[in-house]
Amino acid sequence: MNYAVGSLVKVRGREWVVLPESSADLLVLRPLGGTDEEVTGVYLPLEPVEPAQFALPDPRQWGNHPSCALLRDAVRFGFRASTGPFRSFAHLAFEPRPYQLVPLLMALRLDPVRLLIADDVGIGKTIEAGLIARELLDRREVRRLAVLCPPHLAEQWQAELREKFHIEAELVLSSTVAQLERRLPERDLSLFEYYPFVIVSLDFIKADRRRDEFLRTCPELVIVDEAHTCAFPGHERSGRHQRYQLVAGLAADPRRHLILVTATPHSGKEEAFRSLLGFLKEEFKELPQDLSGRENERHRIRLAAHFVQRRRADIRSYLERETPFPERDDRLESYKLSDSYRRLMQKALSYASEVVRDPTGGQTRRRVRWWSALALLRSLASSPAAAAATLRSRAQVAGAESVEEADQIGRQTVFDLLDSDATEGLDLVPGSDFEEGDEEGADISEEQRVRRRLLAMAREAEAITSEQDMKLQKAIELIKGLVQGGYQPIVFCRFIPTAEYVAKALRKRLPEEIEVSAITGLLPPAERENRVLQLAQHERRVLVCTDCLSEGINLQEYFNAVLHYDLSWNPTRHEQREGRVDRFGQASPLVKVITLFGEDNQIDGVVLRVLLEKHREIRSKLGISVPVPLDTEQVIEAIFEGLLLHESLIGAHAGQLLLPGFEDLLKGEQRNLYREWEAASDRERRSRTLFAQHSIKVEEVAQELREVQAAIGSSEDVERFTTEVLQAYKASLKQLRSEPDVWEVDLRETPAPLRDAVNLPRYAGPNGQHLRVSFRRLGLPRTLYLSRTHPFVEGLATYVLDTALDPVDDVNNPRVARRCGVFRTSHVEKRTTLLLVRLRFHLRTATRGEEEALLAEECQLYAFRGAPAQADWLEDAEEIEALAQAPAEANLAPEQITDFLQRVIDGYPQHLLPYLEEQARRRAEALRESHRRVRQVASLSLRQLAVEPLLPPDVLGIYVYLPLLAR
Repeated sequence: MNYAVGSLVKVRGREWVVLPESSADLLVLRPLGGTDEEVTGVYLPLEPVEPAQFALPDPRQWGNHPSCALLRDAVRFGFRASTGPFRSFAHLAFEPRPYQLVPLLMALRLDPVRLLIADDVGIGKTIEAGLIARELLDRREVRRLAVLCPPHLAEQWQAELREKFHIEAELVLSSTVAQLERRLPERDLSLFEYYPFVIVSLDFIKADRRRDEFLRTCPELVIVDEAHTCAFPGHERSGRHQRYQLVAGLAADPRRHLILVTATPHSGKEEAFRSLLGFLKEEFKELPQDLSGRENERHRIRLAAHFVQRRRADIRSYLERETPFPERDDRLESYKLSDSYRRLMQKALSYASEVVRDPTGGQTRRRVRWWSALALLRSLASSPAAAAATLRSRAQVAGAESVEEADQIGRQTVFDLLDSDATEGLDLVPGSDFEEGDEEGADISEEQRVRRRLLAMAREAEAITSEQDMKLQKAIELIKGLVQGGYQPIVFCRFIPTAEYVAKALRKRLPEEIEVSAITGLLPPAERENRVLQLAQHERRVLVCTDCLSEGINLQEYFNAVLHYDLSWNPTRHEQREGRVDRFGQASPLVKVITLFGEDNQIDGVVLRVLLEKHREIRSKLGISVPVPLDTEQVIEAIFEGLLLHESLIGAHAGQLLLPGFEDLLKGEQRNLYREWEAASDRERRSRTLFAQHSIKVEEVAQELREVQAAIGSSEDVERFTTEVLQAYKASLKQLRSEPDVWEVDLRETPAPLRDAVNLPRYAGPNGQHLRVSFRRLGLPRTLYLSRTHPFVEGLATYVLDTALDPVDDVNNPRVARRCGVFRTSHVEKRTTLLLVRLRFHLRTATRGEEEALLAEECQLYAFRGAPAQADWLEDAEEIEALAQAPAEANLAPEQITDFLQRVIDGYPQHLLPYLEEQARRRAEALRESHRRVRQVASLSLRQLAVEPLLPPDVLGIYVYLPLLAR
C-alpha cells in the first residue's frame, strides 16, 4: 500500500505522520505531535504499518478554560513545516524585524537569486542573508549552502547560522581542511560535495588550485560576506584579484544563487563598484554612473530588483514597529605630551626625517627606510611600550627585495588596510631597524650608529613612567568616569604592547571590583570569544583590545562605550570599532564614543585633521559613513612624506600640532581628497534614496507577516505559553526587577518526565534545576534565550501535546492541556462551539525541472452557533479569536459537560466534517495563491505548484461556550 505524504499511520503502538522523504519501501515518519529529533524510518517489508485515523476528544477528559488555551499554543509551537508563504519561519530561533523581510521578498521574486544587500552597519545584513538561505533550503530549491567570508568572520557566521537558523555548517579554513578531508568516505570526493553547509575562508579558497575545485563542486547557493573586497581592484595585485576571479567564476554559472553582503558597496572607485553589480547581471556593468532622473527610471527599476541599501533612518520605524537603535554621544578628548615624551617625539621625528632624506642605497633601500621611519612614528604615537618594542625590533620590511615588495609589506604593517590578505597579525609592532648586518659591502660603522641611536631611543621610551605618560593618565580618568556612569567600555589600541600596557595600568588604578581583560591577535579567534564571554560574567568590566576585535564578534550585549586609545589611520576602521556596540540589539539607549588625541602630537594631528574630522562631518550630515574615495594609505603617505621632508622640521619645537608652512601642503592634499569625498557622499546619498526599496510596498510585507505570526506565534506568545505551562506544573517563576527581561525559574517541584522532556541537565547542569531565561534578549550572561524553536520550548510543547493526546491518565505524567471543555461566559448569547483543527497539506512544486514534495501543517479555529445539525458557522476571524480568549465565568456539573460534548461528537461525521473538509480545500487554494503572490515570477514554474489538503482534518479540541444563566 502506498501512503501519501502527510497521511497518518500507526506503527509500534503510536501514530505517525508520513514525511516527503519516504519511498515505496521505506517510510520516513515523525511521531504525531513529535519533533524532528524523533524522526525515524520504517522498512515496510519487515514491519507492519496500517492507516490511522485521528481520534476525536474523549468527552470524559474535559478541562478548564486555561488548559484548553495551552493546547492550541502547544500545537503551534510544535510545527516545523509551516504552510507559508514563508516556510522558513518555523525553523527560526528569533523573530525577524519586519524590515528584514524586504530582502527576502526581493529574493523570492528572482530566479536565480542574485542580490546585493548593502544596508548600513548594525542593521542585520547577516540575518537578512540567513533568512533567504533558510527559506530556499526549506522550499527544497537548494540543498547546499556555502558562505565565503574573511577568515576572522568564519566562526561568527557559524554561530549565527547555528543559533538563529538551526543550520550546522562546517568551517573550511587552512587549519581545518585536513581534518574535514580525513572524514570523507571516498578519496576522490570533494568536501564541498560531502558537507552540505560550509563556511569558507576567502583567503584560503581564492588560490588557483583550490578555486578550480570549489567552482566545480560549489553549492547552488553562495553568500559572499564583505563582498566589496572581491570587487575588481583595477590591477592584478595577487590577493584581491584572486578574490575577484573566484566570485566572477561563481557568477558565471547562470543557475547559481548568489547573495552579496557589504556595508560599503561603493569604495569610491567606479570600476570596482561596477564589477560588484556585474556579479548580479553582466549588463549592470554598463549602467550610467548617475541613475537619477526620469530618463534613467528603467535602469533604476531593473537594478532595484537586485540591490537593497538602507540607512537606519529608513527602517527605524517600519510597519508601526520601532527598531531601537542607540543614540551616539561622540566626543573628542585631548592630552598634552609630558616633557620627557615630547623630547622623545622630537628625536624620533628628527631621526625619521634624516632617514627619509638619505639619498643613498638605491630606490628599494630608500623605500625600506621610509616604511621603517613611518612605523616608528606610528608606534611612538601609540605608547612608550609600542615605541620601545618597535625600536628594538628589526623592521618587517627590511628584507624586501624590490620597491613593490617593500610597499606591500609596509602598507600591511603600518596602515589599517581593510582588505589585506594578511587578516591576522596586523597588531604586531612593525619594527624600525632597517639595516642588514650581513649585506655585502655594508658600512658596519653606519649600521652600528643607526642601531645605537635606535637603542638609545628605546631606553628613553622604556624610562618613561606611566605617570609621565599623559595619554595613559587621561585614558584612566576617562575610563573611570565611564564605569562610574554605568558604562562597560571597550578600549581599542593599535598594537599588542600598547593593549597589554594599558590593561596592566588599568588593573592597578581601577577599583578591584572592576574586571579588566586584554584581547589581542596573539589569541586564536575562538579563545578571543571565550575571553569576552568570561569578562561578561562580571558586572563592572573593561575590555582592552586591538583591532582583532573590530570585526567579527558582536559585542553590543556586553559593552556600550568605545574609547579610541589609538587613532586608526582609516576612518572606516574607526566606524567598525564603534559598530561593535552601536548596532541593533544594544540594550543601552545611549552609547558613548570617545576619541583620544594629542594636542601637540603631530602624528595624531595629521590623521585627525585630514581624515577623522571629515568622516565625522559626513556621517553627521548623511546618517551613514562614506569610505574615503581614494586609497587612504596614499593620502596619508603623501602627507607624512611632506611632513618628514619639510625644511622647518629639523630642530623645530615639537609642541606645535602642525608646523608653520606645513599647513599649505596639508591644505593642498586636503582639497584634492575632500573634493572626491564630497562627490562620493553625494553619490551615496542619491544611491540610498534610490535603493531603500520603497518599491516593495509596506502593505505587502504586512500581509505576509500577519499570516506567519498567526500560524506560528510571536515571541510574546512563546513567553506566555512557557511561563503558564511551567507555573501549571508547579515551577517557581520570578521576573527580576533589576532585569525586567529576565525570569528566574526553579523546576524542583515539576514532574520528572517534564524535566526529561526539556533536557534540563543540558541547561542547568547535572545537579541544578534553576535557570535564568529571557524571551526577548539574546546573549545575556548566564541566561538562556528561549525562542519558539529552542529545544527547551520545543520539548515543553511536545510534552504538553503528548500528555493531552494520551488516552490514559497517568498520575506521574499529568496533563495541563485538555482537548475539550464546556464554559459559561457573558461573551456569547447563544451556545457556540469552538473547534481547534490541525490542517495538513501536501505541497508539490517543480524546481528547475525536478518535482519536490513538501509537507505543511497549520492550526485553525472554526466556530458555529447552535446544535451541530443546525450549525451557523462564524466567518469573522476576529470574532472567532475573541471567542477563544473569552474567559470562563461560571462552572457546570460534570455530567452536563459530558453531555454537551457528546452531542458535538455525535453530530460531527454528518454535520461538521463536510464543512471542515470544504474549509481545508479553500485554505489549500488560498495557500497556493499566497505562494504565487510572493513569488510573482513566471519562470519559477508556479503553474505547477499544487497544494492538496490531506483529509480528514484533525480535530484536536472541542470547546463549548454557553451564555450565563439569567439571575
